[in-house]
Amino acid sequence: MQARKKYVLLGLCACCWLVLFYCGGGAQLRLLRLLTRHRSEVVRPWPNWTDRAFLPRYAHLDELQTDPGTAESPRQRRQAWSAIYKDSHCRMETCFDFSRCRRRGREGFRVYIYPSEKNDRISESYRKILTSIAESRYYTSDPREACLFVLGIDTLDRDQLSGQFVPNVDERIQGYPLWNDGRNHLIFNLYSGTWPNYTEDLGFDIGQAILAKASLNTEHFRAGFDVSIPLFSKDHPQKGGERGWLERNSVPPRRKYLLMFKGKRYLTGIGSDTRNALHHIHNGKDIVSLTTCRHGKDWEKHKDARCDHDNLEYERFDYQELLHNSTFCLVPRGRRLGSFRFLESLQAACIPVLLSNGWELPFSDVIQWNQAVIEGDERLLLQVPSTVRAVGNERVLALRQRTQMLWEAYFSSVDKIVLTTLEIIKDRVFSHVSRNKYMWNFLPGGLLVLPEYSTHLAHFPFYYLGLGVSPGQEFTAVINAVSPLVSQSQPIMKLLQVVSKSKYCSQIIILWNSEKPLPSRSKWPPMPVPLTVTDGRRKVRMILITSYFLFWVILVFCHFLCLNAFLALFKYVHYICSSF
Repeated sequence: MQARKKYVLLGLCACCWLVLFYCGGGAQLRLLRLLTRHRSEVVRPWPNWTDRAFLPRYAHLDELQTDPGTAESPRQRRQAWSAIYKDSHCRMETCFDFSRCRRRGREGFRVYIYPSEKNDRISESYRKILTSIAESRYYTSDPREACLFVLGIDTLDRDQLSGQFVPNVDERIQGYPLWNDGRNHLIFNLYSGTWPNYTEDLGFDIGQAILAKASLNTEHFRAGFDVSIPLFSKDHPQKGGERGWLERNSVPPRRKYLLMFKGKRYLTGIGSDTRNALHHIHNGKDIVSLTTCRHGKDWEKHKDARCDHDNLEYERFDYQELLHNSTFCLVPRGRRLGSFRFLESLQAACIPVLLSNGWELPFSDVIQWNQAVIEGDERLLLQVPSTVRAVGNERVLALRQRTQMLWEAYFSSVDKIVLTTLEIIKDRVFSHVSRNKYMWNFLPGGLLVLPEYSTHLAHFPFYYLGLGVSPGQEFTAVINAVSPLVSQSQPIMKLLQVVSKSKYCSQIIILWNSEKPLPSRSKWPPMPVPLTVTDGRRKVRMILITSYFLFWVILVFCHFLCLNAFLALFKYVHYICSSF
């Protein structure tokens, strides 16, 4: 009976709930739909501020100008890149013919330069690049021996508005019988694209060629294939170059100014966003950030309210004085990602603070740039002052020392830039016998450490201190032979016999620099140690560097020999040089 009453009571409750839902539930459902409606469908009126008259007025939406330099979307840039560089996924394994380079072992790495036509216009910078290659140990005049090919056409400046622009490059390179869609070709470029977007358009299809380019974007950089090079001016020295300035300003580690920048301010176009904001960090005391609008033909047309003040402030400071007396140098992007001030900062031991998002730094495959520069973000400009203030004195000195090492090893001349590019490619071709990053990033640098000698760090005296290795007592005797080999009684024969009897001698190397042909192996006496005779005429210009070479040989021997053995060897070297 009680169960029956219970079921009747539940039924009445259910009926009452249905009646209530039918009468008033429609409004609740409409409210539920309104709350769950998509945000974009909800109309939100603009608030009516009561204190609107007291708020500062900014530009109205209709007054804002569209920046032509930022009109391209990332997708459009990728599509443009794909249309220009059809082999954007090239790697050494897929787009390079190794067989051309390995015919004679590591000696097979030869570079051929296509001859230029009579009426070709070649810029001073490209002429320096071609000269550096032609004077290197890798150059060959026979294309059949070549592993790598370099165009005789100037491809450095691909800005169509430039006077150095060379037209019809695509048609000309397609006519080269060895072009082969660019395989095993090396193309140099400093400037690409034109106003307003300055894309990486070279104006011709590079195919499967290796691109050695300045201002390379990380998005388009083919890692392990392309080579990022620095942007350098036409006045950059062909050889040698000035040394860095750290030795003159080493103590104290911090200079008069903490951070400096002095350069152009772009009023419109790509790169203007970064340059227009630099005045925000200027305090006129330890941070000096100066810009000027006075450049270009129509700067007055785009002149804004801040230009006059900026131009006056700009003239108050000397650029060289700021450069030499600043701890950090701001290196923002310009129209392109790279700029000349990057190399200027390295030479001046002014630690570069980079504001160039997406820039693939020069020789990034081998150089550890985090030990020489501070990488900032264009979007976080206001954090730069606090970032550089937080860098301790020990790190400041370490960063400045590394800038000097990199400048003198790889960037002080066009020769070093070009040879570094070739050595990086050579290490990729012969990856089993290549330099490691330690060799590239510590003195004396990768250009002076040949992997043909050894790939083991402990075999080089340069790295003893860093590795904690003690030098051994054995030495390698290097003899420079200039006079022809006539009889067994010549001084060089006596020298060989005496030196080879030393218990410290591990091997003997003879550099043959005589005008006479290299003698056969049977002409040399039997030795208790390995004897290597190499044709020095093909390796180096010995007449110019003999004294320099012998000086460094003696210094290296100092690490290996005891004093008596060193003095004895010095007498023999002096004797053989005087006899020649």
